[in-house]
Amino acid sequence: MKTMAIIIQKDAYDLILTGLAFAYLGTAIYDQVDILCVNWAVKLLSKDGIKTKLDHQDASLEKIKENVAKAGLPTDLYEIVKALKGTGKVHFYGCSLAAAIFEVDKKDLVPEADEIVGATWFLTEKAEQATIFMQY
Repeated sequence: MKTMAIIIQKDAYDLILTGLAFAYLGTAIYDQVDILCVNWAVKLLSKDGIKTKLDHQDASLEKIKENVAKAGLPTDLYEIVKALKGTGKVHFYGCSLAAAIFEVDKKDLVPEADEIVGATWFLTEKAEQATIFMQY
């Protein structure tokens, strides 16, 4: 089985968008795509964080979102997460240390999140076994 492993660590809209875009491309090539969200990016998997965090505070963010829409993609990160999960190939994990630091409890996860896991588990069970590994 060909797999892709991705770690997303940043919380800025455009940086998360890049990781999610590569995950989407990965669904066309790989049998499975596993994503670990660490540091601030763990908020991507929380019900509140996906709505409130993850935006640059400058005017260029709106321009980026306009161009994302022109490219035919949803501008809302959660809509992208749902679409990726809907492929049946993408699995989302939150890093347990990041979840503890940034106060993301298992009960706070969006339905598309698979689990909160240790980074070592992700590295040995997903990244080390992957055909390709990417980090954003």
